[in-house]
Amino acid sequence: MLSILRTLLAGGPSLRDRERAYLAAAVSRYDLERREREIDSGLFRRA
Repeated sequence: MLSILRTLLAGGPSLRDRERAYLAAAVSRYDLERREREIDSGLFRRA
């Protein structure tokens, strides 16, 4: 019961989880490198 409440209050996956999922979806080494650069430039931190 308490874990369900924590999940609801958390509001979804964390920033780190979203970044990792984005990197995991890369289809090649070059795609992975591009995605890493996008994350480093603030892709998921923009308002």
